[in-house]
Amino acid sequence: MRSCTPSIGLTFIAAAAALLSGCAMAPAAAPAAGASHLDAVQKAAVLRICTPGDYKPFSFQKPDGAFEGIDVDLMAGFSASLGAKPEWVKTTWANLLPDLSAGKCDIAVGGVSVTTDRQKRAFFSTPYMVNGKTPIARCADVAKYQSVAAIDKPSVRVIFNPGGSNERFARANFKQAKLTLHGENVTIFDEILANRADVFVTEAAEAITQQKLKPGLCAVNPDKPLQYGEMAWMLPRDDVAFKSYVDQWLHLQQAGGDFQRTMDRWLK
Repeated sequence: MRSCTPSIGLTFIAAAAALLSGCAMAPAAAPAAGASHLDAVQKAAVLRICTPGDYKPFSFQKPDGAFEGIDVDLMAGFSASLGAKPEWVKTTWANLLPDLSAGKCDIAVGGVSVTTDRQKRAFFSTPYMVNGKTPIARCADVAKYQSVAAIDKPSVRVIFNPGGSNERFARANFKQAKLTLHGENVTIFDEILANRADVFVTEAAEAITQQKLKPGLCAVNPDKPLQYGEMAWMLPRDDVAFKSYVDQWLHLQQAGGDFQRTMDRWLK
C-alpha cells in the first residue's frame, strides 16, 4: 500500500487527496475518439459528474435537489481548476459504471470503492482514502458481530443495498445468514433501528457517519475493517491525459493541506 494513502480510525478518518452543486446548463458532449475529457471539459466549461447521491459523507442529494458531501466539495475545487462548472448527473450504484462508460459524464464520484471488476471497464484516480468494509448494528448487539463468521449465521438478518461493492461483499461472504436486498441506501439504517434487520456492512466512513446521525446504531470496529478497501474517483478508461491531470490535482491538494481540511469538515 502506498504510504501516502491514509487509513481510517475509530474516532475520525485521516485521508489525503481531493474534490458543489451543479447548475442547469447544456451538457457537454463526450469527447471524440482519441480526444481527451481534459480538453473537452475545458472547451465546454462544464464538468459532468455522475453520482448516486445517497452515500454520506461523500455525496448526498438533499430534499431541495442540491448535493453535499466530501466529494461534492472536492469536485467544486476540481471543476474550478479546469475553468468549468460542476454539473451533477444523478444515477444509481447499478448504473454508475454503465453511465460513465456510455459517456453520460466525465467522472464518477460519491464514495466509489476500487475494485478489479470496475478497473476492467474504467480508470481510477489515485486512491484518496483507505476505507474498509465495516458492520454497523444496534449498539446493544455490537459484541455479537465481531467477525464475518459471527455474522454468517442463520439467525442473523443481513441487509444490503443493490449494485455496488456492499452487495458483492454480502453475497460473497454470507452464505448462511438471511440476506435482504433493500433498494434505498438512505433508509437502510432505519431498518436496523426498527429491528427488521440486524447488520449492514458498508465502508467504515459511512458506518462512523451514520452512528453519529442515528442514535442507537454503532459501527463495529471501524479501525479494524472486515476487508481492506480504497476509495477513488472513477474515470473513463484509456483517457491517460485526463487521469494524469486528476492525479496531479489530488497530489497538490494533499500536499497543500486543502484536501485534509475538506475531510476534517465532514469527518471530525
